[in-house]
Amino acid sequence: MNSFSIMKSYIKQDLVMQQQQSLWKAFIFNPISRFTILLRLNELLYNKDYGLLMRGIPYLWFRRLSIRLGFSIPVNVFREGLVIVHYGLIVVSGDARIGVNCRIHAGVNIGARAGFKKPDDDSSHAPTIGNNCYIGPGAKLFGCIKIGNNCVIGANAVVNRSFDEDDLTIGGVPARIIANSGSSGMIYYAKKEY
Repeated sequence: MNSFSIMKSYIKQDLVMQQQQSLWKAFIFNPISRFTILLRLNELLYNKDYGLLMRGIPYLWFRRLSIRLGFSIPVNVFREGLVIVHYGLIVVSGDARIGVNCRIHAGVNIGARAGFKKPDDDSSHAPTIGNNCYIGPGAKLFGCIKIGNNCVIGANAVVNRSFDEDDLTIGGVPARIIANSGSSGMIYYAKKEY
């Protein structure tokens, strides 16, 4: 995200997926919506490489709110349509890439595998998750794995291998396919109006 108009479209899609009607009401009364708005603002400021003075106050506000809510979510990981359902510990690697319309619950850890490198480049091992995915409470995803579109990752699942197919329900320790039904009915699908 490197322009104000893209930031606005991300925020709008986030709020639509969170079923929030007003930007200002969401920002004032809902701390999780405030977090996602500040996340998008910090993504813009980070990507446009504004000076430290310009980035400082929004970053400190974002950081303070992150600690208060228990979220460790870096910039440029989630695409538009992010829905965080509850307060509580959520840890996401900065190398992870997560598609549009992700619904994520408390206790989730999406992490890179420490000490290893991908064979074709120098970035660390981290998950790539497709569009319209539901990540249940307590799920753990780690390593250089890929999750397809419209997938459900069940509560307390430990996912350490790829599931490239679309429309799967994944659960268990270690994770395995438990159903061939996707995330329809678990994610609020909103019509994109912009």
